[in-house]
Amino acid sequence: MRAIVVVGGEMRDADSNDALWQQVDLIVAADGGAQHLLRRGLVPHVVIGDMDSLTSAQREHLRQLGCRFLSYPERKDETDAELALLYAVEQGAEEIIVLGALGGRLDHTLANVLLLALPELRGTHVRLVDGQQEMILIREQGTIQGEVGDTVSLLPISGNAEGITTRGLEYALDNGTLVFGRTRGVSNVLTAPTAHISVRKGALLCVHSKSR
Repeated sequence: MRAIVVVGGEMRDADSNDALWQQVDLIVAADGGAQHLLRRGLVPHVVIGDMDSLTSAQREHLRQLGCRFLSYPERKDETDAELALLYAVEQGAEEIIVLGALGGRLDHTLANVLLLALPELRGTHVRLVDGQQEMILIREQGTIQGEVGDTVSLLPISGNAEGITTRGLEYALDNGTLVFGRTRGVSNVLTAPTAHISVRKGALLCVHSKSR
């Protein structure tokens, strides 16, 4: 099952392109993310959160369009974005595209990126999309598909990442290490339409910046 989760950060025009919305089985809005969808003439299947970003009129409009609401108290341990991701997984999503997760408050942006490391998401293909940029988390192995010349950055996020081997990138690693807090993995380049990355220990945040 393929799901899209829309968060209340900045959502670029490119995020609404038709390719992203093809064959989507579930659309989940994290509270204010519903506003992005309404502006694009789209209706989420469910809105999740404390509902502090939606007016009563917007909520009623969404209800009339058949949208469900899962309301949580404002004082809670999870952000609306985390609750929306967990809901998508619980519904059986095998692929999740996250939109609107960046921009606005810096703490929210960082927290949304780090949600990729949720243990509940292990085994689920999750992409955080921001215009022409995509982020995924590589725990053991992963692939990047794009065009030759695209920029790819690999950032360790849970301490040093060790035993990294890459194929299809200009600056190759063979059982190499990327040190947490260092910038060695920034701005690599695709040399093939598909790059393969494996890591023996640790996790890598992979940022793919498309050339077009």
